[in-house]
Amino acid sequence: MFKASMTSKGRITIPASIRRQMRLNTGDRVVFTPLDDGTTVIRAKTRSLKELRGLLKPERDGQASVDGSEMEVGVLK
Repeated sequence: MFKASMTSKGRITIPASIRRQMRLNTGDRVVFTPLDDGTTVIRAKTRSLKELRGLLKPERDGQASVDGSEMEVGVLK
């Protein structure tokens, strides 16, 4: 377990071993996500949008992969 103290200005220093594990560098951003059970998840936001290029498959022949009838809201099939 690692501990940190908050300053009067609300700043907290992330322990060095955690920064290394999360691969955080100066200027990197982190996201705090509070969960219903009182736990807070801290995630590093170090990926750029350029790194996500190619993650999704392109459409074939310019056609969508589903037709309009499959996209109707509230329609059970």
